[in-house]
Amino acid sequence: MAIERIVNTTNDDDVAEEQFENTLRPKDFASYIGQARLKKNLKLAIDAAKKRGEPVEHILLYGPPGLGKTTMASIIAHEMGAQIRITSGPAIGRAGDLASLLTNLQDGDILFIDEIHRLARSVEEVLYSAMEDFKLDIMLGKGPTAKSLRLDLPKFTLIGATTRTGALAAPLRDRFGHLHRLEFYTNDEIGQIINRSAQILGVKIDEEASKKIATRSRLTPRIANRLLKRVRDYADVNGDGIIDTVIADRALELLEIDHAGLDPADRRLIESIIENHNGGPVGVETLAALTGDERSTIEDFFEPYLLQIGFLERTPRGRKVTSKAYRHLNRSEKDNTQRSLID
Repeated sequence: MAIERIVNTTNDDDVAEEQFENTLRPKDFASYIGQARLKKNLKLAIDAAKKRGEPVEHILLYGPPGLGKTTMASIIAHEMGAQIRITSGPAIGRAGDLASLLTNLQDGDILFIDEIHRLARSVEEVLYSAMEDFKLDIMLGKGPTAKSLRLDLPKFTLIGATTRTGALAAPLRDRFGHLHRLEFYTNDEIGQIINRSAQILGVKIDEEASKKIATRSRLTPRIANRLLKRVRDYADVNGDGIIDTVIADRALELLEIDHAGLDPADRRLIESIIENHNGGPVGVETLAALTGDERSTIEDFFEPYLLQIGFLERTPRGRKVTSKAYRHLNRSEKDNTQRSLID
């Protein structure tokens, strides 16, 4: 059975959680902390497009969840002075759904499709001419009497977001003029994000407490803001509403998030590899069976951070636990190797 994760990076369709996150989203590049290289490149593209009086070229944003792809799309729209329509790949079930979205856009509008790798192939094919020629090809009728109708579309910008660029068809990927990866943030940047969010929420937090939350936030703004919310709740109930190091430590201990940002699900994954496969290598399908999660969950939510901090290693034969992870869990790699030889 999968473990429910306090550090889950998805939105989970929770309206209250989404409203909370929207409150904290920066509205422009000046208030967006981190991703300096990305901001520099996007500013250049936006300034050039505005100077020519054209929409900015189509943009693909990719990287692990929770790093700010949706926020960045909204900022691009703000900087362009454009309206943005937000949807997701799974929400566009038929080509007709996409046609309805496209024909209701105005010149210069931005269409943001999250999880664009989950578009159905029939929907994806409609996008090709829309992105390249701003034309929409519609088939009227079926069989021998079917006719093709080509409609002109407004000159729009498509911004796609994905956690899995490898799942995108090459013809779709090649139609994006800008492809940008969002990188994990530094602990200092996460600390700045926490302080900014605390100020917006009217929460008093001292610098050391902010650093403690930052180091447990998996280098991810969405998780940092969620942890701040949970620690704030603890401070309101068990203290005077002020977050200091004592309150932060107690709240994070209650949430079972250790100093490396690992929660029980992460530790269970690593310990499963150690206990059942002598530290690996082990295939991702086997890992999914061990944890009760889907393969995509392992690849999208567990792995990126564990690889980033050097606790997991990808090899041609599968995933392998590193010496750093053994030390973190106070496990002896030598004892595990000896047990493997005995078995």
